[in-house]
Amino acid sequence: MENQLTLKAALADIQLLRHTPAGLPALDLVLEHESVQNDAGARRQVKATVRAVAFGTLAERLARQAPASVWTFKGFVAAGRGGKGLVLHIQEIQQD
Repeated sequence: MENQLTLKAALADIQLLRHTPAGLPALDLVLEHESVQNDAGARRQVKATVRAVAFGTLAERLARQAPASVWTFKGFVAAGRGGKGLVLHIQEIQQD
């Protein structure tokens, strides 16, 4: 099954860089998206807050970025810790 998400969003909250028990850098983030989309023939204002996580060199790179900077994020979604909500696992980034 396919599980890929591409989202253009701003860095709303960047937590402190941490490391997994295996020593891999990890970063928890909150992304804010705002756009206008076509929905059933009408234009619709869309706002979303998305929890995300990055690992390795992506985590280290994102930890150095300015809050509110806008990026395009690509990755997959999975259940959050404890099965609460969805989390975007970031695999690629590009600054806009």
